[in-house]
Amino acid sequence: MPNIEEPDFVDRDGPPGFRAKRARIGYELGSEAVGVSVWELPPGEAAYPYHFHYSDEEVVIVLRGRPTLRTPAGERVLEQGEAVRFELGPGGAHQISNPTAEPVRFLAVSSHGRPDIVVYPDSNKVGASERGPRGAGFNAFFDLDDAVDYWRGETPPGPPADG
Repeated sequence: MPNIEEPDFVDRDGPPGFRAKRARIGYELGSEAVGVSVWELPPGEAAYPYHFHYSDEEVVIVLRGRPTLRTPAGERVLEQGEAVRFELGPGGAHQISNPTAEPVRFLAVSSHGRPDIVVYPDSNKVGASERGPRGAGFNAFFDLDDAVDYWRGETPPGPPADG
């Protein structure tokens, strides 16, 4: 049975500045519609790039430390025990980082299990994900500069068959 005080952390393999530990409590419980993770951020690291979702609403609760939250309104320090919600769409853009000298830990809860579109404003990319059990399914990222017209490559059906 998972325990948020003693989570089964897995190192999230990211580049310097994005290294974190994550325990996927929802996966451990077999949850299909709710994502639950405990994150631990070492000093100087961020959990993930600045982003927003079109399908997954998120709530974060600070368990330990004082992380910095970045949103469209700017940056602010979160206090231990504080809870924040990230709405769907651009207004819910967020990033959590740890500029302090001590590790930070937070609980993240989200709607989950539906396909999702995630936009990364800083890097001008978009991700499309089919969030299946244990992370399985379609997961791809695209540069928004590579966007094409809706009709590109489409051809109409051939003429009707003589009957």
